[in-house]
Amino acid sequence: MSLILPVACGTTRQHRLYNATPQASGFHPKPILRQAKFLSSSGFPLSPYERSDRFLTVARFGSNEPLPAKFSPAKLAPLEIVGGNAAGAASIKIPLPAPVTEDMDVEEHHANKSGFLSEAGPRPIDKYMHLRDLREHDTTKYYQLMLKNAQQVLPFIYTPTVGQACQEYHSLGIKTRGLYLSLNDRGSILSKLRAWPQQDIQVIVVTDGERILGLGDLGANGMGISEGKIELYTAAAGVDPSKCLPIALDVGTNNAKLRESPEYKGLRSARPSDEEYDAFVDEFMQALKIWRPHVLLQYEDFGNHNAFRVLEKYQSGFCCFNDDIQGTAGITLAALLGALRIRGGRLSEQRILFLGAGEAACGIATLISYCMHRREGLSEESSRQRCYLMDSKGLVVSSRTDLQHHKKPFAHDAPFVHTLIEAVRMLKPTAIIGVSAVPNTFDEEVIKTMAELNERPIIFPLSNPTSLSECTFEQAVKWTDGRVIFASGSPFDPIEYNGELHNAPQANNAYIFPAVGHAAVLTKAKTIPQAVFLVAAEQLAAMATIKELQTGSVFPQFSNIRLISAAIMAAVVRYLVNSGLGTVPAGWEGHDTGEGLDWRHMASAAMWSPSSTSRL
Repeated sequence: MSLILPVACGTTRQHRLYNATPQASGFHPKPILRQAKFLSSSGFPLSPYERSDRFLTVARFGSNEPLPAKFSPAKLAPLEIVGGNAAGAASIKIPLPAPVTEDMDVEEHHANKSGFLSEAGPRPIDKYMHLRDLREHDTTKYYQLMLKNAQQVLPFIYTPTVGQACQEYHSLGIKTRGLYLSLNDRGSILSKLRAWPQQDIQVIVVTDGERILGLGDLGANGMGISEGKIELYTAAAGVDPSKCLPIALDVGTNNAKLRESPEYKGLRSARPSDEEYDAFVDEFMQALKIWRPHVLLQYEDFGNHNAFRVLEKYQSGFCCFNDDIQGTAGITLAALLGALRIRGGRLSEQRILFLGAGEAACGIATLISYCMHRREGLSEESSRQRCYLMDSKGLVVSSRTDLQHHKKPFAHDAPFVHTLIEAVRMLKPTAIIGVSAVPNTFDEEVIKTMAELNERPIIFPLSNPTSLSECTFEQAVKWTDGRVIFASGSPFDPIEYNGELHNAPQANNAYIFPAVGHAAVLTKAKTIPQAVFLVAAEQLAAMATIKELQTGSVFPQFSNIRLISAAIMAAVVRYLVNSGLGTVPAGWEGHDTGEGLDWRHMASAAMWSPSSTSRL
């Protein structure tokens, strides 16, 4: 038996053919790599499914084998067979959450949607598409759902699910919400910006698609990552969604498989030379300065080579930052400071070993060193010597002649070793941080060695999506006998070990970058220096409660993200104003008590919230 299931809700979207293979955990279709076409009696194409307010109807065709023979009664219970007997059923109806009606209580709607999001049946990518569909048709209810169920919804609008969405973006039939600027637009980028329907843009997230999460070059499919980050500006820090713009710079892709796909919508050419690339990016940046001189620009998932060059070139003259370098650094520093609230000790007493030496690792190491220098009095050189990097060839040391420019500040006088376990045994780190995008590299030997060296080892596997995490939470807890202090880039469920509950805090950049960005918008910040992320990290680390720390959570609960963001916004506004990089937001004058409490209230008041009358 085969089914046609929608890739998105709506009769104009793409469809994919699946084998229906029931499993113990529920219905998990397996894709068959061919398309199916349906024709009505009049000869016109007929959608393989229809979406009503309560059901997703999927057409059945294929063998004449009776449907119940492949589905147990328990599996069939939530489904409705339509059109004759089971053997000749024309379709199956899958229940969806109840529609929103004018007289429905919002709490009832939230509970209904929350149930859909938490049940095991629908795949994460289906939940992602369901949420996109909800946003397109009812923006108010979409954001109400996000704010009410932030911790549940986050994995389906951003990591880890957005990784799969980007990989399949060209084949999912997605209606793009952002702006593509391609090499073919050279000479007319400003005109395209001026033609965008919404001109009062405050926040832009831009990617060139070269390094999407840990998944590599996805070209124009990278639009999905810009869209995902934009959603978090609204959900976490209350930036008006109508004033946010996701952009993808389509400069081609070196992913030959994508270029050859007939469904791919981007340029079917390899990436350009540095000279051509730089000229294109510079035209974009200069056009932005003319079009929206105070816009906040976030660089997202640029390749290592370009990420550092672009940031260094423009950060002193534009209100911009790179989240992979600076936002990741902020959340990781906050996690370390939170870990020290649990185990004790000073940051400058730690020895930190990074697996990975790209933009994330160098950004984190730079901010940690900066914190040691500015807050604890170490010299710049001594603070850098507390951080060690490992790349694909081994430990980054000064005797190596093959190092890229961004690695050299952390190339120390130490013996070269090839493997992580050798480095752990030699350096005896108090913390290991994984930003390698290579799964299972924090293996049993590495983690048990960390547990031998430290009473409370700090282990942060930050690579995402989940499939690329250096280890799982369960492994870290088991192999350290429950003594690990843990934070991960992707979400893991809490576990019980030796009768105690252990939480797996997610080091999600959404704690940091939306609040930093909104503070920059409010103050009309000229630039965003490194110190801003230090301020944000310190504020976040201070907000975890004693109860949260006791269960291993180095962060406050993400369900309180609006309150957390308000506190970070107030702290960042204070820094930007006091440093002369921004102005006091309109209406905030006279409300600062010196502790920032009143400014937290002002930050909360500045946040956009969905209402029954808001429509985009």
